[in-house]
Amino acid sequence: MQIGGVDVDPPLVLAPMEGVTDLAFRRLIHRVGGCGLQITEFVPAHALCTRAKWIRRMLRFDEDQRPTGIQIYGREPSQMAEAASMVQDLGADLVDLNMGCPSRKVCAHSGGSALMREPGLVREIVAAVRRRVSIPVTAKMRSGWDASSRNAPEIARICEEEGADAVAVHWRTRVDQYGGDRELGTIARVVDTVAIPVLANGDVVDVTSAVDTLAATRCAGLMIGRGAIADPWLFLKIEAALRGGHRPAPTRGERRDLLLGHLDGLVDVFESERGALGRFKHFVSYFTWEDGEGFRRSLLRSHTAAEVRDRIAAHFDPR
Repeated sequence: MQIGGVDVDPPLVLAPMEGVTDLAFRRLIHRVGGCGLQITEFVPAHALCTRAKWIRRMLRFDEDQRPTGIQIYGREPSQMAEAASMVQDLGADLVDLNMGCPSRKVCAHSGGSALMREPGLVREIVAAVRRRVSIPVTAKMRSGWDASSRNAPEIARICEEEGADAVAVHWRTRVDQYGGDRELGTIARVVDTVAIPVLANGDVVDVTSAVDTLAATRCAGLMIGRGAIADPWLFLKIEAALRGGHRPAPTRGERRDLLLGHLDGLVDVFESERGALGRFKHFVSYFTWEDGEGFRRSLLRSHTAAEVRDRIAAHFDPR
């Protein structure tokens, strides 16, 4: 899959997720393999423009993680354009525009999925960003604000007309939040509406759901979010299936090494052990356990990184 001049192979993209797709998690996914493009957690355009110090950690990425995109959000076209220019200067491979975040905080300021209700503003934002940068511009959106206004085909067409190189569409509406009834027809209509690549997003949690989504939407690729937290090997499994193969389930040793490696990565990235431990517990709360809920609870009750390491060692390497 080509997004502008960026080759995305395999056509599997790590979705931007607030509080999840930090540098440590992206390093984890890169180590495991199978992901064709990574997107950072979103960054407020105003914070970029004011060069707020706290965003520096969020914008870091490794050269061997390419291609990597940085996602920005906001509603002021000139500010979004300035932020996109800064993303380009930082060396990102593409800039992604957030039109899909359902959080109350973001929507209250008319950003994220609130933009689905303002097609005219979407046009202004994409046009302003396109004028400022030469790297690919993409947009991530929901199918609409609610079930009565699934206007993703219209918004995607506007994005394409103003120079966007690809769009990602989540089948949920903003009102659905993280629930709702699975509905892939709107994504299929987006595919029929635009010529640029369309990524399908939402509840891709295993090989079966990935294959079904590709078949139902005829999309160019998949964007995977929470499924990758539950199973970081998901990209590898889907890639193998797309090539006609099979990736066996991870061994106990692989799961042990992934947990330890991610904890060490978080400690390295975060300035405090407390912050690293909080992110690790968030990851653990989603991670799929084949070893019972008791082990998960023991990690969530841990108070230090050393305690976590000891409990992982005791679980996977009992004496």
